[in-house]
Amino acid sequence: MADENGDRLRTLIVDDEPLAVERMQVICSKMDDLHVVGTASDGAQALRLIEALGPDLILLDMTMPEVDGLSVARELAGQEERPAVVFVTAHDNYAVEAFDLDAVDYVLKPVKPDRLERAIQRALSRRSEGGRTESKWLEELWIPHRSELIRIETDEVSRIDAERDYVRLHVGDRSYLLLQTIAGLEKRLDPAKFIRIHRSTILRKEHIKGLRHDGLGVWSVEMDDGEALRIGRTYLPKVKAMAGR
Repeated sequence: MADENGDRLRTLIVDDEPLAVERMQVICSKMDDLHVVGTASDGAQALRLIEALGPDLILLDMTMPEVDGLSVARELAGQEERPAVVFVTAHDNYAVEAFDLDAVDYVLKPVKPDRLERAIQRALSRRSEGGRTESKWLEELWIPHRSELIRIETDEVSRIDAERDYVRLHVGDRSYLLLQTIAGLEKRLDPAKFIRIHRSTILRKEHIKGLRHDGLGVWSVEMDDGEALRIGRTYLPKVKAMAGR
């Protein structure tokens, strides 16, 4: 929906903390690409105002009593025409769930104007592209890093290792920890691109160079960087099927 003052994003701010709403209004007032059309103090009120005002963008707090931000996003997910959602939260452990709901961005509190500006530019870019074609598989991950989250496309990830309740994502010569179980993440990854070879390891298929039989029924995957990773017996039939064996 075009704003009457131009092509600015008609924006609804949703947060149950009055001071947080006030701070967000001040930040938004200095951004030429935004026009704040309303505020809501809880999820139920937000859904009513979304229906009444038809905003282009929601700056949505994650944790609110009764109807929280994730519940609002789930409600919107079933609508054909829906506003873009930028989650604004003090918690960094909901990023996977947020992007399962096709969120544009995930901004940590206290909100910094330059960080919110990057989120707004992502929303504008998506609108200019006519929205993103939805996929049932996870296409990007947001990883806590210092005082913000960094965006990593799943296509950049070569390997995922389990570390208790976390997973370690290997991206080039760097690695990042994400609060997520390997089983939970496996369900969200495209099986055409990723395969689990061990209870602690998921690999991106294009980085697999070949399979090696080590004897006594033990097999390993040879990676394109020369590393060999043992295949768990439970996962061996699927890995062999991938190789046409």
